[in-house]
Amino acid sequence: MRIDLATEPGSPERPNEDWAATAVPASGQGGVLVLLDGVTPPGGDVGCVHPVPWFTARLGGSLVELSASRQDLTLTDVLAESIRRTADSHRTLCDLSHARTPQATVVLARWDRERVEHLVLSDSVLLLEAPDGTVVPVLDDRLDRLPPGLLASEAVTDARVRNKEGGFFTAAADPLVASLAVTGETPRSEVRALAALTDGASRWTEKFREGDWTAALELLREAGAQGLIDRVRELERGDTERRYLRRSKTHDDATAALAEL
Repeated sequence: MRIDLATEPGSPERPNEDWAATAVPASGQGGVLVLLDGVTPPGGDVGCVHPVPWFTARLGGSLVELSASRQDLTLTDVLAESIRRTADSHRTLCDLSHARTPQATVVLARWDRERVEHLVLSDSVLLLEAPDGTVVPVLDDRLDRLPPGLLASEAVTDARVRNKEGGFFTAAADPLVASLAVTGETPRSEVRALAALTDGASRWTEKFREGDWTAALELLREAGAQGLIDRVRELERGDTERRYLRRSKTHDDATAALAEL
């Protein structure tokens, strides 16, 4: 088994709100991959005294612990309990009902000798590669299916579509959101490798159209996780006319992980 992971903030002046970790048992027969992309508040009151990196570190730590130690729990249960634990750690200090309370996208994968389980919530990406090289992306595309006009204003996004029925969902303070994640499992024999990307790293495919998901995983394998992020940064700097980035920030936090099983 080989695992390669890299993360880089969008700006050296801001903390990295992505979070990722892996856990492999001593037997080497299984493992866990967790990747989170913290949601950056646009400014102003968010009802919480804690920054987004505080939230992602605590949620991520709980996800790693529970998914690795509690094989009796489904990944949906793991996410629900991790959200509950994290909320309990600051609900006496913070207004967790605020639409901008700290939150994150989630990719969670767990594998053993028999199967590979997966969970994806919001717009980070999980890639599953079969022994023949076929790559299947696991996507929660609810954000992409929203009318573009709804995303023009942060206030409208929060009020009408964030963590609302008919909108899109992130892991915030409500454990029930775990039941809305995209989940599934694949026989272990049908997965050669898996990869996880926050949307800052998946720009190589999703914004700049440099290659499909198969090509993205191959680039990860050949250049490494940092190599993929470096290539995204080159493309961002080169898009001076905003042909691809349009209204998106020039550089976003970017995290990539590859696990060769």
